[in-house]
Amino acid sequence: MIVVLSKDITTHDKEMILLYLRDRGFTPREQTLGDDAVIGASGKGSVELRELSLLPGVERVAATSKPYELASRESRPDDTIVTVGGEGGLPAVKIGGSRITIIAGPCAVESKAQIAETAARVRESGAVILRGGAYKPRTSPYAFQGLGMEGLEYMKAAGEACGMPIVTEVVSPELAVQMRDLVDMFQIGARNMQNFELLKKVGSLGKPVLLKRGPSATIEEWLLSAEYLLASGTRDVVLCERGIRTFETYTRNTLDISAIPVVKGLSHLPVIVDPSHAVGIRDKVSQAALAAIAAGADGLTVEVHPRPDTALSDGPQSLYPEQFEKLMRDIEALSPVVGKELLRTPRKGAAIGAAKRAASEPAAAAPAPAELPIAFCGEAGAFAEQALMRIAGEDAPRLKTESFKGIFDAVLEGSARAGLVPVENSLSGSVHENYDLFLRYPDIVIAGELKLRIVHCLVADEQATLESIRVVRSHPQGFAQCRDFLDKYPQWTHEASATTASAVVSIARERAPHLAAIASDAAARIHGLKVLREGIETNPLNYTRFLVIARRPPRADDSRPTLAQVPALASLAFPAPNKASLAFGVLHEPGSLSECLRILSEAGINMSKLESRPIQGKPWEYLFYVDISLPESEAAFAAAMEGLKKRTREFHFLGAYHAAA
Repeated sequence: MIVVLSKDITTHDKEMILLYLRDRGFTPREQTLGDDAVIGASGKGSVELRELSLLPGVERVAATSKPYELASRESRPDDTIVTVGGEGGLPAVKIGGSRITIIAGPCAVESKAQIAETAARVRESGAVILRGGAYKPRTSPYAFQGLGMEGLEYMKAAGEACGMPIVTEVVSPELAVQMRDLVDMFQIGARNMQNFELLKKVGSLGKPVLLKRGPSATIEEWLLSAEYLLASGTRDVVLCERGIRTFETYTRNTLDISAIPVVKGLSHLPVIVDPSHAVGIRDKVSQAALAAIAAGADGLTVEVHPRPDTALSDGPQSLYPEQFEKLMRDIEALSPVVGKELLRTPRKGAAIGAAKRAASEPAAAAPAPAELPIAFCGEAGAFAEQALMRIAGEDAPRLKTESFKGIFDAVLEGSARAGLVPVENSLSGSVHENYDLFLRYPDIVIAGELKLRIVHCLVADEQATLESIRVVRSHPQGFAQCRDFLDKYPQWTHEASATTASAVVSIARERAPHLAAIASDAAARIHGLKVLREGIETNPLNYTRFLVIARRPPRADDSRPTLAQVPALASLAFPAPNKASLAFGVLHEPGSLSECLRILSEAGINMSKLESRPIQGKPWEYLFYVDISLPESEAAFAAAMEGLKKRTREFHFLGAYHAAA
């Protein structure tokens, strides 16, 4: 049983709750569960839950049916998001929620040069936490056992140089104390999953812990080991599936893919997968890794070595850096399909460069502080808010606006450090209003891009059924994207709303069983409604392209302003730009547009989109919006832009940014 305490509870009220529980045969223990202070009560006592919930200082009581009370989703319905790092200049890396977190590095730290080289390579590919063993429990006493504390110091230095927190295995309670100041996250290896004295000691140190599943452990045994850690003091535990021992001999272990959704249903703790140990065969690691992401894993821990053939430990299952780079690209492409985004964090050098650029600007041009919100249009649970959280995290401050224009205004006025606007849907086409706004706000620049998969649900009150529905509300695009489903119910009346989320808000306000909305499952959950039908969109390949906008930095090169020139957005950690957007009008001469396209072609610049829009206030005159890929040659790009300026009217460079696959 879990007793969640009120935020303003007094010491006296807490003591009375503890006394109440002891008098009724429970053993109480004070704990922190996420942001909540709780009292866990175990034992064979008996209590009236309603009476307990009425005691002063009690916010709610969760009676769990599982032996792992603190780890159970019954005690904490929302997902826990674990933070690793965030101190000493290192970025705070989040594990869990809407983003996929990648941990990478060698099986073992072999030398200072080896770990430094590996760290740089995996960081360049997109890993955000460095892994590596300083102490290696090995089956054979004659195998390489690691470099010990010396290796851990090498690893810490490599992590700091690349701006990555580190995770490493701890093998004894005594070593845990020695390692505490050097590690950002402890790892409990598979062999030690049920080393309960080690679990209690590591848990008491309060640092994040990566808990691997034992090779013969049941899911319940695994979660009970997590309970030891939580009960001992740490609030941040990440579960790691690394394969179990079966009768199969073609792989090192058998990756239990089914454990991922099962555990995520039972527990609020994030779940990642170690495909390297699961299969033990280098050429099979990437396939297993992608399968884990498809099954709902919150991240991966992957073994990478610059020269696996000479590795002192687990060389046959370690990826070459080139293989890891390919895997990261595949994960980036897969992420939107499973409704997630690959986590990126600021690189150390990029952060330093941004700080120098900020210092060189006059005081009046200082960037917006990082704590300012990001603006989006709609209510809580809107698809735009989901996209925002993918980019900036679940805890990012956000500003709701009533219109797309309100987003641009908030960014321009400085009340938001950035904004998120939809510009295109894969089924219903461009959002022309937002394309036009870029021309009305020349001081706004595109700084990033996100493609969000749109899964529509039929949302209604708890008492509603399909038979009771008579009116459905949504944004017009929501209706258009769910046409096949709606055609089955011709008796329903359709009422348009400003956004899909605002449709949900109206349903929640009126609480009538004849009303329903087409929106996201997140909006239904936030506003206390139920999902009658999930995935009702006509085409499952339904994506919306969102652009991150920011104020154009002072003195930016107008031919190629990039995110790197916007220090206020450095924390969003987009990769290097690979795409740009332009807008221009052509001269009233035969072949003018063809000439512009020729300039791009001769510079080796690929064009991915060309669309015309009428110029407001100038009947029968048009601007062309163009998306292009950035070439490797800066000089060729600059020459092409100068050539376009000479052959066009009203040339606008809208921004250079990273476009995911």
